Amino acid sequence: MSHTPHELAEEFPDDIEKMQALKATDTHFANLFEQYHTVNRAVHRAETDLEPTDDLHMSELRKTRMRLKDQISAALRPQ
Repeated sequence: MSHTPHELAEEFPDDIEKMQALKATDTHFANLFEQYHTVNRAVHRAETDLEPTDDLHMSELRKTRMRLKDQISAALRPQ
């Protein structure tokens, strides 16, 4: 399997344990986490032409990934 860039473990290397804990205890975070991975895989598959797409769709996928990453980042910040 190829390496997929922008994995959350690479984006937030200092928060891996916190992400694991939140996935297990916070259903909203777990949902964001899964959505991010689904969109990230779609972006990667489009970028590598496994599932080619048009520019508009690619732009929307990237914006969605960024929005989800921002929400995940906010959830990881100390309260």
